[in-house]
Amino acid sequence: MERKFISVLLAWMELPGLAFAVWMLICFYAPVGGYPNGKVREACTSMIPCHGSSPQLLPKHTITVNGTEFKPGDSIEVHLSGPVFEGFFIQARDAEHLESPALGSFMLADRRASQLLTCGRTKNSAVSHTSKAKKQHIKVYWIAPGDAPKRVQFLATVVKKYRTFWVKIPGPIVSQPNALSPATPLHATSEAVATSHPVSYLSKPFNASSCGRTKFCIRNPSNCDPESASCFFLSFQQEGSSVFIEMSGPSEGYLAFALSHDQWMGDDDAYLCVGEDHHVHTVTAYLKGRSPPVLDSENALEDVSWRLADGLLQCSFRRSIHLPAHKGRFNLNASYYIFLADGEASEGGVIHKHQQQPLITSGMYNVTGLPQDIGGSRSPRLIKAHGALMFIAWITTVSIGVIVARFFKPVWSYSFLFGKEMWFQVHRMLMLTTVMLTGISFVLPFIYRGGWSQQAGFHPYLGCTVMALAIFQALMAGFRPSRHAPRRQLFNWFHWSTGTAARILAGKQVQ
Repeated sequence: MERKFISVLLAWMELPGLAFAVWMLICFYAPVGGYPNGKVREACTSMIPCHGSSPQLLPKHTITVNGTEFKPGDSIEVHLSGPVFEGFFIQARDAEHLESPALGSFMLADRRASQLLTCGRTKNSAVSHTSKAKKQHIKVYWIAPGDAPKRVQFLATVVKKYRTFWVKIPGPIVSQPNALSPATPLHATSEAVATSHPVSYLSKPFNASSCGRTKFCIRNPSNCDPESASCFFLSFQQEGSSVFIEMSGPSEGYLAFALSHDQWMGDDDAYLCVGEDHHVHTVTAYLKGRSPPVLDSENALEDVSWRLADGLLQCSFRRSIHLPAHKGRFNLNASYYIFLADGEASEGGVIHKHQQQPLITSGMYNVTGLPQDIGGSRSPRLIKAHGALMFIAWITTVSIGVIVARFFKPVWSYSFLFGKEMWFQVHRMLMLTTVMLTGISFVLPFIYRGGWSQQAGFHPYLGCTVMALAIFQALMAGFRPSRHAPRRQLFNWFHWSTGTAARILAGKQVQ
């Protein structure tokens, strides 16, 4: 019985290399044939799925729109419907040159079923599926660009099953005023359509030329142009007893900024511009902890205007410096930390938690004081150091240490360093370095936060587990039995199990 147990244990001891190889294969394997997640940028030009078969000839799905005419900046509602399908790909192109690149930008009505893609240089110029879940209807909004051609046609590729799909199903042609109206294409329906809703334009485009002179500005990246598709921009300009505020960024969901007395969310004065359908609603709110914002029933903002185009959400408004009648509104002539965030919004204007860390100013600023042009950070220096040290420890030093122990033991079996095998000394040095770096990294968030964070989810709990496993691994190594001791095999098993568990959890944390 004892021999059987030892033989099974020895067999398991041979598995670490195999288990690691299998784990690596699972982590880095990627399908190459299809795109069930809808990331089909490789098909931007041809709109043909890489499924290794020919497309069907007679379309069974139709594209409909709610308008036949448009002006630059207008929003057109686009529907794709038909028998059950799994995947789709929608673009708008010049009706006179259908091989030309996609033009305009889209907005989503349902982010669970559809997602935005960037084809060529035009941001959000295509829409595709998010999964291969079965669907029969998709609704999106197309925003006409400023340089749109006279006539634009919608095209769609639809995938029913992996080898059953239709390519470039022709949709309706929409035209600018005074353009010749073409006949409705064969596969476009003749449902009644309504004139598209015009999009409100700001009285003038945002301009950063006055930043630091008459405007207090926050830009990310630093010194970016607010008309750029990658620029987050927030400006304050005092005008008498009020402040005129401009906010812009690459988002179809919402943009928000908040005034705070510290660098943590909670008890803050917030302002949100939320995209709903093809409109933007500007509201004030109060942040309590990390709970969803509490929207005000009374809006204290004036001269509200907005714009949605080319993947950019822009809004501007005015508010008085003092609002004593509105509870939760801070006076604008005091100093605050300023947060700038963006995220998704679903139908009904329901906002979701921001997917990236908000931009936070490095210090407290008075937006009605001396005009400045500043930036911010989406991650404070202590948190950056925490992430960098964890990355070095669990991606670099521990990985090299495992490789040395696994593959260099026979190579360096007769090489010694300070009286011990060289492979063992290198392995031990790297693992002790990992424990040291993990310990330093472990302390940094507590220094930054001033204690335990109740709203950080599972991250701190997993971090404490990794720290405990790292310390336990080091202590266990200190009591390692001799090579031929009866308990050596048991030690080897626990040593490998503890190390592997710590690496998996730490790898998940570093992602």
